[in-house]
Amino acid sequence: MEDIPPYPPIDPTTFDLIVIGTGLPESIIAAAASTASKSVLHLDPNPFYGSHFSSLPLADLPSFLSTHSTSPSPPRPRSSEGSNEFSVLDLSTRPLYSSIDISVFSPDLLDQNSRKFNLDVAGPRAFFCADKSIELILNTGANQYMEFKSIDATFVGDNKGNLLNVPDSRAAIFKDKSLGLMEKNQLMMFFKLVQGHMAGEQDVKISDEDLQSPFVDFLNKMGLPPKIKSFILYAIAMADYDQEDTGVCRDLLKTKDGIDQLALYNASIGRFQNASGALLYPIYGQGELSQAFCRRAAVKGCIYVLRMPVTELLVDKDSGCYKGVRLASGQDIFSQKLILDPTFKVTLPSGLSPPPPLQAKLPFFSQKDDRGRIARGICITMTSLKPDMSNFLVVYPPRSLFPEQATSIRLLQIASNLAVCPLGMFVLYISALCNDDDQGKKLIHAVMNTLLTVPPINSESNAAVQSETAESGCAVQDENAESSSTGPSDPGEGKPTLLWSALYNQELTLGQVDFICSTPMPDGKLNHDDLIDAAIKLFKKIYPEDEFFPQTSSENPEDDGDGDDDVSLET
Repeated sequence: MEDIPPYPPIDPTTFDLIVIGTGLPESIIAAAASTASKSVLHLDPNPFYGSHFSSLPLADLPSFLSTHSTSPSPPRPRSSEGSNEFSVLDLSTRPLYSSIDISVFSPDLLDQNSRKFNLDVAGPRAFFCADKSIELILNTGANQYMEFKSIDATFVGDNKGNLLNVPDSRAAIFKDKSLGLMEKNQLMMFFKLVQGHMAGEQDVKISDEDLQSPFVDFLNKMGLPPKIKSFILYAIAMADYDQEDTGVCRDLLKTKDGIDQLALYNASIGRFQNASGALLYPIYGQGELSQAFCRRAAVKGCIYVLRMPVTELLVDKDSGCYKGVRLASGQDIFSQKLILDPTFKVTLPSGLSPPPPLQAKLPFFSQKDDRGRIARGICITMTSLKPDMSNFLVVYPPRSLFPEQATSIRLLQIASNLAVCPLGMFVLYISALCNDDDQGKKLIHAVMNTLLTVPPINSESNAAVQSETAESGCAVQDENAESSSTGPSDPGEGKPTLLWSALYNQELTLGQVDFICSTPMPDGKLNHDDLIDAAIKLFKKIYPEDEFFPQTSSENPEDDGDGDDDVSLET
């Protein structure tokens, strides 16, 4: 980033909006503003799209994490202070990742295939077939730039390595051999009640009092056994914290929200003909979503410049109002509005005082907006966790791995048929909310130790991997293999051997809306709905009179996405 390529000057030099960073919220806002006929300049210091929402080659991921884990270097000397009209504020970066641990157990094999990986920085993530992300992709025409594949199944795991299938329909409940007859009847009756409530049937309507009560209390009232409650709370409603321990639960799920999540899950199953379950994953990784909205913005006239750091902000000396940015190339660009990636913070050059209007605002904007942390892990293996399945989600409810586990842990296995890794390999994404680095590592290691064989880092590692490769035939499992619902799977001695892993903790920061606006970091949710809500809120704040993605007649075939059938799903 120190060697700035010799870019020609950007022309024009004045825009309605400048967006710095091509993460998902920034890309959505850029596309929405461009669609609303705003002139937009979209900059990114990285040579790729997506920022903290990107999918990166194996060789590039460690350097990206490392770059964003250290305090910023001293600001470079300023070539000129600006005109008499402007004060100059430094734009520096803040460390957003910590406790980074990269382990390589098969360097020769991975070096040969390094560029064949597309690893999600913010995994695990997936789309519900009926969630806000899919609706936005369809309504904006971004579906023209993406392809998806169905996630085969969802499982609930335990500390013995068992993976229990989560039944998501009446047919699945009847076929599931891990459920007893009484459990099947209880689950069927509960789903019938929920479906009747959603359909507006008066005789099965859930009372307002129950809807405002904790969801776990409602499930207890329904007499559901612990295993069924765990399935519903953590594998379908996707609760993050232990719902039965109010002392540690930071987000107690209300019945209304739980029912809404069940409705989303139910509406997602069967929405698309080629989708076997409720979840989808984009081919080439989650970074494709940011790129799709960037392409949508470009079609509407947004100008893109990558590899271009922004070093300073220009503010009016008298009013303290934002006026523009100074690029690393030395050029000043002006705009009415500015959106910042969460990487950046605004600081005052040493020894200078801000204009009076900024004296109260600047400390607030520059402070660390820390909302907690999320531990993330990426593992690469040569064999699937389940021999008959390639792509699936595993949820570890609170207390399922060890007594102190207060949060859910999610694992998403993705195979080479989604173009995220070489043929015959699998990528596992793991995440869990945590309070600190030590707790985060303990949560991720608990899953790894349960499901994987972690070899010592020595010369014998490659031999173990080569042996496993020979046994597996170095081939992806049958993509069309039917989901097994025969009950628990016991990996035992057949646990996949770890080839490579990256463990790191990420700060959870919310966006800020002030004299300068910033976007949030990736959150701990499985889907993108909360991030999309944040992007919409930010857009409405800066453009209260404009419609978010107004419907217009198609002027370009690329713009024209006109229905559910336009979601491209590979079988």
